[in-house]
Amino acid sequence: MPKFAHEMLREIYEQPEALRRTLDLYLSGDGLVAEMAERLAKWASPTGEILIAASGSSRHSGLAAEILLEDLCGLAVDVEYASEYSCRGGNGQSESRHPSVLVLSQSGETSDTLAALREAVRHGQKTLAITNATGSTMAHEAVVSMPLAAGVERAIPATKSFTCQLAALYLLALYEGARTGRMNAAELDTHISGLRAQCDGIAAQLDGWREQMAALAAKYKDASTFLFLGRGIHYAIAREGALKLKEASYVHAEGYPTGELKHGPNALVSDRVPLVVIATVDRALESSVQRYEKTLQLLREMKAQGAKVIALANTGDEEVASLVSDCVWVDPAPEYLLPISEVAPLQLFSYFMAIEHGVDVDRPRNLSKAVVETV
Repeated sequence: MPKFAHEMLREIYEQPEALRRTLDLYLSGDGLVAEMAERLAKWASPTGEILIAASGSSRHSGLAAEILLEDLCGLAVDVEYASEYSCRGGNGQSESRHPSVLVLSQSGETSDTLAALREAVRHGQKTLAITNATGSTMAHEAVVSMPLAAGVERAIPATKSFTCQLAALYLLALYEGARTGRMNAAELDTHISGLRAQCDGIAAQLDGWREQMAALAAKYKDASTFLFLGRGIHYAIAREGALKLKEASYVHAEGYPTGELKHGPNALVSDRVPLVVIATVDRALESSVQRYEKTLQLLREMKAQGAKVIALANTGDEEVASLVSDCVWVDPAPEYLLPISEVAPLQLFSYFMAIEHGVDVDRPRNLSKAVVETV
């Protein structure tokens, strides 16, 4: 691997290998590790309800998990801000509800998320912790620990730990799908093959994304605000792309569901407020095609409006390219795996925007790797 000027860039490039290490914890050959299936069975709620508590980037991976677990496994999922969860009377749960609780944290020490975990334990709820630190407090105090193998992440902006969270949550969906009988052996094989293919796919695209995002950062460096848009599971990536831009480069950004643009935020769109639109599609999935068609219609309207738009689209999608100012190619993948690829170019965009603005990208002001005091 070449030398890098900053840890953040190095860690973006380490993602394919970090993903491989994480997958190897839970996959044996072409199947799921039986021991982990037995452990996860202890966490499952008999009502099929899950509550996810997390903060920052981890909450965005939780938003992706909500779609995964509901669509692939038929479970009922709520996602809470960890900082809010432990402050609500009765945990925001009625006496008739008793969901399993999943906490997500890179460090396993984030105080708000740890407080949420302890509140769930106090109420007798089954708990699962996904962290990048096997010896962390959350890993020890949860009923089940599902560690990542991202390796040490030195830059404050989360990159490889986020993509490994997405992979672990996809694996969790596979385990739950197998446990509940929602997936047969052939379907599991297809999902596992697709997940493994993401490692090589990202590795093959990183250099191209690096070059293109550096150029786009130089082009858009004077923008005052960016609006990131995504539908379905891609909304989580829009939120993460916006957060990464804010924390890495100090440029304001917000993430919205694509269909919400015209319900207020479109008033902001101008020469200095571009859009970043996730317009990928899985043509084998009818609901994905439907979302894509709606996104195309929005892009047509934004072109007529004169908006500046950066789009993430399937490699070779000339229809999207014809409607936007700049198009970033992402190789096709199954709908629920596309987010693992989509986030990497957005991470690179935030990195190069930070460079353009002279920011110490590894150590943004006012931020720390683990928030250890509740605020």
